Amino acid sequence: QVQLVESGGGLVQAGGSLRLSCAASGRFFSSYGMGWFRQAPGKERTFVAGINWSGGSSGYADSVKGRFTISRDNAKNTVYLQMNSLKPEDTAVYYCARSGSAAVVRTSTDYRGWGQGTQVTVSS
Repeated sequence: QVQLVESGGGLVQAGGSLRLSCAASGRFFSSYGMGWFRQAPGKERTFVAGINWSGGSSGYADSVKGRFTISRDNAKNTVYLQMNSLKPEDTAVYYCARSGSAAVVRTSTDYRGWGQGTQVTVSS
């Protein structure tokens, strides 16, 4: 069973940047796609970005396209989310998750393991 631990969240002003990290334990990390989701207070958890097993393919929510970049380092069992040009509406708890397949996956029900989340707060 995979364990995922996110880090890198915090408070940042609008226009600033943060890089989230997600360290995975367990075997076969490099066999699966990974994703980032976020959940704002009172709202559903939504897809932010996903990456395939090799890092050669990725996908983004329209709201973050061009501002966020997902990447992975399979040697370190870690996936990253670089967030630039942050906006107050990006404020949420961010979760990383391991997909049930090797491809880029956008649907939360296709993910098999979740981290505990890290808070990102963007002030205006």
